[in-house]
Amino acid sequence: MARTRFAALGMGVLFGVGLTSSGMVQPLKVVGFLDVAGAWDPTLALVMGGALAVTALCFPMILRRGRPLWAESFSLPTRRDVDARLIAGSILFGIGWGLGGFCPGPALASLALGAPGAWIFTAAMTAGMLLHRLVFEGRIEKARE
Repeated sequence: MARTRFAALGMGVLFGVGLTSSGMVQPLKVVGFLDVAGAWDPTLALVMGGALAVTALCFPMILRRGRPLWAESFSLPTRRDVDARLIAGSILFGIGWGLGGFCPGPALASLALGAPGAWIFTAAMTAGMLLHRLVFEGRIEKARE
C-alpha cells in the first residue's frame, strides 16, 4: 500500500513538473489555444500530441505485463456507453476550462506556484465534487441495492 501511494505521489509530481515546464499552468496559454478565431496559440495541441504519442506507444507494452508493478490489477474503465451524465459532465468541464483557464491537473500544479486564480478554481472544483457526491452518490448506492 505504501509503495502504491509513493508511486502515485511520484507520478503526480512528475506530471506537475511536466505541466509547469511546458507552460500549461498559465491560463493565458489555455485561452490562447481556445481562441481559434484570434491569436491562436498551438502550444497546448503540441503538448497534448506529445502525451498522446507516448501513451499510444507505451500503453500496449504496459498492458502486456498483466498487472501493474505495485498493484494487484489495472484499474481500467469498464463502461463504454455515452449517456447524458457523461455529456453534461463534459460540457461543464469545458465551460470551467474555458472560463478559468485551468483543468484539474494544471490547477493543482499552479497551487504550488501560489497563483491566486488556481486557489479560486480549486476551491470551486472541490465544491463541485462535494456537491456531486452529496447529490449523486446516494442515488447511485440506492440504484445498486
